[in-house]
Amino acid sequence: MSLLQQITETTRYIKNLYPQAPDVGIILGSGLVKFSSHIQIEKEIPYKQIPNFPVATVDGHPGKMIFGKIAKKRVVAMAGRFHYYEGYSAKEVAYPVQVLHQLGIRSLLITNAAGGVNPSYKVGDLMIIRDHISFAVVNPLLGKNEDQLGARFPDMSEPYSLQLIALGKAIAAKCGIAVNEGVYFGVTGPTFETRSEYKMIRILGGDAVGMSTVQEVVTAAHLKLPVFAMSVITDIGIRDEHNIITHKEVLEAAQNAEPRLTSIFMELIAQLPEN
Repeated sequence: MSLLQQITETTRYIKNLYPQAPDVGIILGSGLVKFSSHIQIEKEIPYKQIPNFPVATVDGHPGKMIFGKIAKKRVVAMAGRFHYYEGYSAKEVAYPVQVLHQLGIRSLLITNAAGGVNPSYKVGDLMIIRDHISFAVVNPLLGKNEDQLGARFPDMSEPYSLQLIALGKAIAAKCGIAVNEGVYFGVTGPTFETRSEYKMIRILGGDAVGMSTVQEVVTAAHLKLPVFAMSVITDIGIRDEHNIITHKEVLEAAQNAEPRLTSIFMELIAQLPEN
């Protein structure tokens, strides 16, 4: 079965259960799934029931699609995402973005938990992603190009919508929420970075580092789908010989920062156009 046939089969199954076209897609990262409690839920579909869909295996990723409304906008939220380090291919990691696009979304909002590389960042800070560095991850567009989805060589001059970034910053200022704006450095994981790797990432221009998002955004750029992405800084790396990083601490930090991120996302969704 070709990729286009798989996407068609997946979207047909979902539309049979929820026929309305969503305006906005949301991908919720580690420890950030409580955002879904703000959705006026109309339908939930576990990933394991969806044809051709992977299944989330990481703590903090429940594994379901949630359909409903926020501020009169129809949204679809992915409560849990897929990662290359789980053993999925880059194409499998990116597949849900292609499905969301086929369902009709016009904007994609992404959250993640990330390690702070910029020395001015603190645990709990929010960072709007203005760009990323993807050399350390596998490109999901390798192989035969599907011309019906996008160009063979997608432009990456604006993978994160400048218009949505400006709107997000204005909303944060209005809400009195401090935000940073920086570069996300994508890695495969599942190991956290060594001290030397943190130093290298900073030298190369990264402000935060994480194990997700990049492949999703590359796919969105291929589809010409506008993206707004925000990282919660859940750790500050191993900057001295005494501190270490655990996934439990990452989840806790993300959960503590979630109310501020939620405030920004709720207002951003309210101001986005409808289908």
